[in-house]
Amino acid sequence: MQFEFLIPKRPVSLQTRQRSKLQDWQAFVRTEASKTWVVTPYSGNVHLALVYLYDADPVDTDNIIKPIQDALIGLVYEDDSLVTDVESHRRSLSDTFDVALCPSLLVRGIISGSDCVYVRINSAKALESYL
Repeated sequence: MQFEFLIPKRPVSLQTRQRSKLQDWQAFVRTEASKTWVVTPYSGNVHLALVYLYDADPVDTDNIIKPIQDALIGLVYEDDSLVTDVESHRRSLSDTFDVALCPSLLVRGIISGSDCVYVRINSAKALESYL
């Protein structure tokens, strides 16, 4: 089973000093995910893939992972301890992309020209398949 969604907004860093800004961001992420999530939560190990597209002055990729993971607790998975595999990518919107090879939601994010995060979640595979 695979689930994907697009967060059409600049991510908020885990390191922000404005906790209310982080909480608002997590609520926004959960709302965006709930627009398309229609099945029961994952019960096994989960693989999380993020692609952060930015216009200028990007947020560190490692600081956007945890807020997104936490926002999905109770909706996509019961606990974020089920997230065993994470890949996170950051690309400038001014980069060149081969959109023929990109998922359609990611293409939508590229075309938007605005900061966004593409999220794909699926069941984790055996470790050796990632290596």
